[in-house]
Amino acid sequence: MSIMNNTDTLKQILHKENLRYTQQRQEVWDEICVSDEHQDAENIYNSLRKRQIKVSRATVYRTIDVLVKNNLVRRLNLDDGRSRFENKIGIEHHDHIVCLDCRKILEFMDETIEFSANFIHDLACDAPVMVGDLNFDEILNILDVILLVNVILDPSQS
Repeated sequence: MSIMNNTDTLKQILHKENLRYTQQRQEVWDEICVSDEHQDAENIYNSLRKRQIKVSRATVYRTIDVLVKNNLVRRLNLDDGRSRFENKIGIEHHDHIVCLDCRKILEFMDETIEFSANFIHDLACDAPVMVGDLNFDEILNILDVILLVNVILDPSQS
């Protein structure tokens, strides 16, 4: 996504949410878009501060919440209590493998998983499924596969 489209998209979302466009919010969005890492909010905040960008933690957290709410950013909830974030715009859907030892996150795409999700979606379209206050489409939108793995390179260590 070009910088201009990036800015226009953010402005539209902020307007919809009755929030003012600011350069600080743009910097948060840009940081998520340009990063290849799955950063948590503190990493995003620290990265901006290292680049001498004056932004508050509150602005970082609130901006991320708005971006997640409007499907521009994906929230990854891992087993360590820290959410990670990644850009969703122009990125093909994928899933994640997390090494429990080093915490490295690898992205992968599996046609079988995609086929199964589409199959379930097609079934739900014929007979809508409600779970509590959520309908199936809302549940499907938050479906993400995160595999947590222990990698043992030396069999003698098991």
